[in-house]
Amino acid sequence: MSENRVRGYAQALLAVAHAEGDVENTRAELAEVVRAVEGNDQLRDSLSNNLLPAATRGQIVDDILGGKASDVTRSLVGMIVAAGRGSELGSIVNAFASNAAAARGLQMATVRTAVALTADQKTRLEQALSARTGQAIELENIVDPDVVGGAVTTIGDTVIDGSLRTRLGQMKDAI
Repeated sequence: MSENRVRGYAQALLAVAHAEGDVENTRAELAEVVRAVEGNDQLRDSLSNNLLPAATRGQIVDDILGGKASDVTRSLVGMIVAAGRGSELGSIVNAFASNAAAARGLQMATVRTAVALTADQKTRLEQALSARTGQAIELENIVDPDVVGGAVTTIGDTVIDGSLRTRLGQMKDAI
C-alpha cells in the first residue's frame, strides 16, 4: 500500500475519532485490535483475504469486537477491512496513533518489553526519550514475549534495540 493511502486512511480515522470526541480510547482500542490480529495467523489471513466477500469480513470484525470495543472502533476496523485493506490495518493504525500524538504536540514511541512496564518505568522512559529526541514523547508499551529481556523502542523510523538478545550478540561480537 502506498504511503499516501496509509496517511489518507489514518487522517480519516483521526477525523472520525475527533468527531466522536474519543480519540484516546479509539487509539487504545485500535492498538489492541492490531495486536490481536497480528498475534492470530488465521484471523489476520481472514481479514486480509479479499477473496472473501466484504460482508463476511465485516461479520468477522463484528463477531470479534462486538461488546469488546466501542462502536467507533468496530466501525473503523470494519471500514478498513471492507475496503480490502485488512492487510494494512497495522500500518494504518500506527499512522493514526502518530497523527493523534502529533495533534497533541507529542512524538509517538512504541516500546516492546517481555513484561508490562510500571507507571514509574514508563514515565522515566518517556523523560529519557524526550531528552534524547528533544520532543515530548507519548509511550505505548507492548508486551512481547519474544523480547526475552530489555526493550526495543521505535520512534518514527528510528529503532533503539536494547534487548537482551541484541546485547548478548554485541558481547559475542566483541569477544
